[in-house]
Amino acid sequence: MATTTILDVIRTKRDGGALSEEQIRWFIDGYTDGTVAHEQASALLMAIVFVGMEPRELATWTAAMIASGERLDLSGIGRPTVDKHSTGGVGDKISLPLAPLVAACGAAVPQLAGRGLGHTGGTLDKMESISGWRARLTNAEFEGQLSTIGAVICAAGDSLAPADRELYALRDVTATVESIPLIASSIMSKKIAEGTAALVLDVKTGSGAFMADHDRARELARTMVGIGERNGVRTAALITDMDTPLGFTAGNALEVTESIEVLEGGGPSDVVELTVHLARIMLELAGVDRVDPADALADGRALDVWRRMVAAQGGDLSVPLARAPEVELVTAASSGIVQRLDARPIGEAAWLLGAGRSRKEDPVSDSAGVVWHARPGDSVTAGQTLFELHTDEPSRIPGALDALRDAITIGPEPLDPSPLVIERIG
Repeated sequence: MATTTILDVIRTKRDGGALSEEQIRWFIDGYTDGTVAHEQASALLMAIVFVGMEPRELATWTAAMIASGERLDLSGIGRPTVDKHSTGGVGDKISLPLAPLVAACGAAVPQLAGRGLGHTGGTLDKMESISGWRARLTNAEFEGQLSTIGAVICAAGDSLAPADRELYALRDVTATVESIPLIASSIMSKKIAEGTAALVLDVKTGSGAFMADHDRARELARTMVGIGERNGVRTAALITDMDTPLGFTAGNALEVTESIEVLEGGGPSDVVELTVHLARIMLELAGVDRVDPADALADGRALDVWRRMVAAQGGDLSVPLARAPEVELVTAASSGIVQRLDARPIGEAAWLLGAGRSRKEDPVSDSAGVVWHARPGDSVTAGQTLFELHTDEPSRIPGALDALRDAITIGPEPLDPSPLVIERIG
């Protein structure tokens, strides 16, 4: 039998062919253990960007990434498990109220979360704005917290899908991130490895989303649902709007504050709507339908789980969240009705103020971000505050002001609103 070589693997994909199972597993093992060079892996990734992958290839590729590390077994924790993943957006703090809400209804949520990059925020960055909260847990701590509290939000351990960690770092510096097969396999390999029995995907589309085009968002959703089902994980996806940011805040401590408002029975209507909608689908897939999550949100049960979840990971909610020393106000130049609030420039402004990072190793500010005081359909008057810019460094304000220049459109009458939930797949 012929020996597999990296040149054969690259050449097969470069010329439009489908990689064999042997080639895929050989490549994933070789790149993970360092025997395949970075430049050779880069060439293969670029070929995949241009040529794509067939469903069989993608299934094998994902399985090989899962097999590069351990796959957790959560069957003994005593509750059905279900997780949620969002492709990221502006003001997307949904995971914070959602995990304790679903746990309050009887399922367990083993959420391995990530950090923000560019204009999209990261769940771990938000949680780390809580004094003492820690993202890293051992497997024993992770499973114990799931058993006793029912919800965990934490960082993925190094032993879960290490091939994905290596490949993602390479994709990030070789302009090979924007490939649907590579995105789908990256997300799903970690979610499957964490051991959840069911998964709901929140795939954002619109100006503030990573996948701005609706058709590509649908393709990504279908691809990920297919991977999940082929790996024995009950999977569904929602395509949701990210032309308009969620809630009224973008920034780490600012979004934690807003999330707590939701858990206390208030908060922005769109955040509540999406949280409850996702919770119902998660409970459906988990086979838990005896509780309406709207009731568990309103009566304080979800808030109680949130407090216990945060405390279990060292968080002290009695310590006030960070407040920015510098706040710049942006006022309306004219009166009228807000027709458009563009998520992308708001996310970029929050990033420029210090809430986000350009590289994974960059620090972020807990207190930085943007607060907006009007949403599409709201009436505003000239001189009314539209935005608050929060930052630790005044030198960051001019760039954020420039980013917000076209973030809001005010006109004489409202435009037809876009639905928050566009489509369900699976």
